[in-house]
Amino acid sequence: MADTMIAAEAAPKKRKPLALILGLVGAIVLAGGGFYATYTGLILGAPKQVSPEEAKLAGIAFVALEPLVISLGENGHNQHLRFAAHLEVAKAYAEEVTMLQPRILDVLNGYLRAVDMKDLEDPTALIRLRAQMLRRLQIVTGEGRVRDLLITEFVLN
Repeated sequence: MADTMIAAEAAPKKRKPLALILGLVGAIVLAGGGFYATYTGLILGAPKQVSPEEAKLAGIAFVALEPLVISLGENGHNQHLRFAAHLEVAKAYAEEVTMLQPRILDVLNGYLRAVDMKDLEDPTALIRLRAQMLRRLQIVTGEGRVRDLLITEFVLN
């Protein structure tokens, strides 16, 4: 009996493999969480840099114009032009341009009535017409307020 007690004391104690596995899993989870937090910028994150395109888009607003229906009746032909557009403006001028909308619609209505029917039917003329309308809108609203004219509907009936 004494021999068995001496043998039991002399044998080294076995480590529990479960504790070792849990320790490794915990270390891997913590390392993964730390990597994720650093990678996404939660810790040690540099301030987000805004690209020039995003900065350019941040300062604009779109003002919707009321749709126009313009009668193009010439020589007894009752044709109509349905026209709708949005104006690209600087955010600082959006409210001011919205207040000028009746004057803008008047200028567009007068210009589109004066355009020759052949120009309205020509599909390649839309670029030129758009440029002419934009220039007139810039004169009405003031320089630097309207950046672009976006035509959303241009239909001849």
